[in-house]
Amino acid sequence: MHPFNEKKPAALSSEVLKVLARVVSDRDLSGHALAQAVVNLSRLFTTARPSLPIRYLDDPNHAAAYHSYFLPVNLSKVQVLLDELPNDNSTEMPDRPMAVLDLGCGPGTGSLAMLDWLWHRSPDQAKSVSVLAADASQASLQDAKKLWEAYCQEVGISGANLRCVEGNLEHPLKGDLGKQIVRGGSYDLMIMANCLNESFSTAPDPPAERAAIVGQLLPFLAPHGTIMIIEPALRQTARALHQMRNHLLKQGLCTVYSPCLHEGACPALDHPDDWCHEERPWQTPPAIAALDREVGFIKDALKFSYLLLRTDGRTIVPRSPQTFRVVSELRELKGEKRAWLCNETGRPEVGRLDRKASPQNAAVDSWHRGAIVQIERIIRKEKEGKVSPVGRIESDVAVQIVRLV
Repeated sequence: MHPFNEKKPAALSSEVLKVLARVVSDRDLSGHALAQAVVNLSRLFTTARPSLPIRYLDDPNHAAAYHSYFLPVNLSKVQVLLDELPNDNSTEMPDRPMAVLDLGCGPGTGSLAMLDWLWHRSPDQAKSVSVLAADASQASLQDAKKLWEAYCQEVGISGANLRCVEGNLEHPLKGDLGKQIVRGGSYDLMIMANCLNESFSTAPDPPAERAAIVGQLLPFLAPHGTIMIIEPALRQTARALHQMRNHLLKQGLCTVYSPCLHEGACPALDHPDDWCHEERPWQTPPAIAALDREVGFIKDALKFSYLLLRTDGRTIVPRSPQTFRVVSELRELKGEKRAWLCNETGRPEVGRLDRKASPQNAAVDSWHRGAIVQIERIIRKEKEGKVSPVGRIESDVAVQIVRLV
């Protein structure tokens, strides 16, 4: 067990900030025009999502807004998930350069996130890492090369290899992309960040089609490898990710390393208004804080939904009926605190009355979305023949936080 300690907000490295500032300065858009472009793209990402063009980054204004505002945020999302991977992964890797596949890479957000993350933890691996980055937009691939080369120049790396190939994510094993994927396997990491939700949008069952894409790629995953899938935190996109997860697990193609603590059907899908997403604290860079002030946004947290998939059965923590993921914020009600939890037993709402607070269950006060907790015993009281829908933690029950996020 790890004792609970407040984790620092995720933050971009000084090297990434320098590279992004240099690349963004090459764009023609700035000031109020850039701020308006950020507002417009934000609207397309959220309330007007059905109107989002397939190759929206081919539009110069959208590209400028993405590079200036959304790329740094999405880069940090990849890095906080890299922090969740087993810290002994490097010892499991064979004596060869680390191989990464970045599908739907856009301007190389995931590739750059991985390179920077690796440089600060294992510089030797960063110097030899090999990345195959694929996207349908040639303009985005050119941007990916610029960012990669600028970062390598900034830190003095000469051996890191980025290969860019134009291809269709809906058919990854066809054409030149398929040949490149087959030639480059097996991959230690596959990244699909904010792209699967944009595929098969008109298909009868988009989550099933997306699961099929993942299934096609699994044979090219290294035995110790991980597939990282990140999607927006919106209800629609998150629920579609939950449905895709169910398709994959039902076929027995892989297992969930994180965030799920079970392989059963996702209980969030039982109710149409439920969905799971993350909200991680983030240290806002000055340039983004300035844009926030201009447009009235507040970007101080990383919000997303995700899956980390593996084929070796490894999980982020040992599972048990007493181990839960907190899937909501801790709500302070009159005389009690409550949160929604999830594990193999379901998605229960669990609370502790203030008068039942004790040293044994004090960890409840520190619950937050995404934390993994262990509860010795949950009581469901019965009154007039009806069982309370809210589970209760009594004063003598031990509660621990197993892992922070």
